[in-house]
Amino acid sequence: MISNYIFSIFKEAKCIQLMHACMKVCIFSTCIVDLLYPDVGKATVELLQRFGCETFFPDKQICCGQPTYNSGYDRETIATFKNQLDALLSIDADYIVGPSGSCVAMLHEYKNIFKDDPEYSKKAQALYDKSFELTQFIYRVLGILDCGADLDDTATFHRSCHMTRLLGERTAPIVLLEHVKGLELIPLHNIQLCCGFGGTFSAKEPLLSEAMVDDKANNVLKTKAHILIACEQTCLMNIGGRINRRRDGSHITIMHIAEVLNHNVDTSRITYVKDTDHVMVPANGNGVF
Repeated sequence: MISNYIFSIFKEAKCIQLMHACMKVCIFSTCIVDLLYPDVGKATVELLQRFGCETFFPDKQICCGQPTYNSGYDRETIATFKNQLDALLSIDADYIVGPSGSCVAMLHEYKNIFKDDPEYSKKAQALYDKSFELTQFIYRVLGILDCGADLDDTATFHRSCHMTRLLGERTAPIVLLEHVKGLELIPLHNIQLCCGFGGTFSAKEPLLSEAMVDDKANNVLKTKAHILIACEQTCLMNIGGRINRRRDGSHITIMHIAEVLNHNVDTSRITYVKDTDHVMVPANGNGVF
């Protein structure tokens, strides 16, 4: 569990003096990362602590409620929403950061869901104001341009639907990946198309989902890249699962962007936007694939 990992390293972790002050960051792990892909959570924590953030993990956090809410169980999911709000706000953190644009976008939906609730409307607004997807936070809040990572290989990037269309972020991941030393990014054809997962969609519409992920897998394989990167572990699980069942996909390695940005880091290369001529790229700006 990520909570156990944070506890084990927190006593020895020191804030690297790269920032003017330590920020308190609450880790929003997401279900899929906490239960199935803990290495992504570990990479997230290591990144944030390396950049001078003091990290916390509220044990009472569970699911953000997205699977049931998107399936139409609005009332039944309210208790889950309230639990998540109370858990994530139980720590007086400056920011709440998660390695998933989709799940963070769900947290932002609480603002509308609880707009008429006298008790939870203020909590939902507070959560909205300080919750960010990991690459958003690194690039737009911390102002980091180069994480100091080194990965000498070829890769292509899958841009997830919810992070792009709901959270409104499509450029931060690309900017950070472009500064990974040795990494050659190969554009993915039809990058804007869904991978076919969609949470419960893949269970309710398996044939349609299969056709969509086949298209995505074909496009990934056509790049000849050795690594598939994304900000969503659920998308990677779906696409990677499909590729692994194909004879022509054995050369593909699946990596969450947190793992890439945390790979072979040279702290002397960590660079802030303010120390360069780089102009911050808008979340939905042009000039990125």
